[in-house]
Amino acid sequence: MPPAASEALTLALAEACRDPHAVTEPYGEDDGVVRMIVTKQAFAVLLIGQAMKTITVLQVTYLG
Repeated sequence: MPPAASEALTLALAEACRDPHAVTEPYGEDDGVVRMIVTKQAFAVLLIGQAMKTITVLQVTYLG
């Protein structure tokens, strides 16, 4: 992934760590657990762990 796309995704993921539901979108049905973060050139599918306050990146896709 080019540096600019990587930086944008990294900054978006950092924002998701602060407030995951405010800066992410539902992935399929909005269950509040599996979410997506989307930038111009990439997206990531996230698993939001509310009890342990964790975010697990399940998939990263570069759109090129």
